Amino acid sequence: MSSSVEKRIKEEAQRLGFSACGITTPDPAPFFDEFLSWIKDGRHADMDWLERGVTARADPSRLLKGCKSIICLAYPYSTQKPATPDGFTTARFTEGLTEDYHSRLKRLASPIVNIIQKAFPESKSRVCVDSAPLLERPYALKAGIGFIGKNNMLIVPGHGSFCYLVEVLTTAPLEAGTEKAVHEGCGDCDQCLKACPTGALSAPFLLDSRHCLSYLTIESRNPLPPSAGQKMNRCFFGCDACQEACPRNRDITQTRVCLPSIQEILKMEEQEFRSRFQKTVFWRTGVEKLKSNILAAMGME
Repeated sequence: MSSSVEKRIKEEAQRLGFSACGITTPDPAPFFDEFLSWIKDGRHADMDWLERGVTARADPSRLLKGCKSIICLAYPYSTQKPATPDGFTTARFTEGLTEDYHSRLKRLASPIVNIIQKAFPESKSRVCVDSAPLLERPYALKAGIGFIGKNNMLIVPGHGSFCYLVEVLTTAPLEAGTEKAVHEGCGDCDQCLKACPTGALSAPFLLDSRHCLSYLTIESRNPLPPSAGQKMNRCFFGCDACQEACPRNRDITQTRVCLPSIQEILKMEEQEFRSRFQKTVFWRTGVEKLKSNILAAMGME
């Protein structure tokens, strides 16, 4: 019965619009030791939750007791860059004022959980979308759905790196896929390293979050350093520079006006911000941080 379950899972994933699906085991993820070294060196900046979650990242059964299988999924997001009417932008993963992808993708993956539940009625499953302490990209590599580029992004062959990652942890004993880890790699290409505006990618596979514009404009609680504004290229939330330089990504030149104007955002009080942005990825960052980012992008920090 098991092999037919895996087949149904992959067929359902394709029907739902996922660009890749693979199944692997919850053994320690590849590159776990490298992750520990990265934390030890302080390259995670002040994202303390990464350090607190080290134990769980070593053992997915801490996220789901009895976990036997992990289904790794990639879901594409638009290659069009969200923009304001006055020409400022945000990273593509935000998808403008669309509902936060965490909620959307958890719902989207529910039919896959239903397939598992019907085949293994006693099983338990948990859907994770990047906020859980799980080494998503290494497990995706292990599941055979892509390879990790020199910019540390998962690159799905034929689709590139503009995709969300989703994992379904389950106690069901699914058969791990026969796909081997994708080892296509980047070859001698280093365009992503050259494109990083702040030098956060100091070497292949080595990101220093302390200098990364995505960290500085989203996760950091501190004001942007004075040098950041001129390097933001009018992008006030996140940064796609290393992905834009990757030859695996295509059709990246278009923008889509779907955000309020800069002046509208700068004038927003908390109540209006809540009304317009509460269900989006911008909500957690907050209106004051968003305003600070915009002023930096305008050269007015």
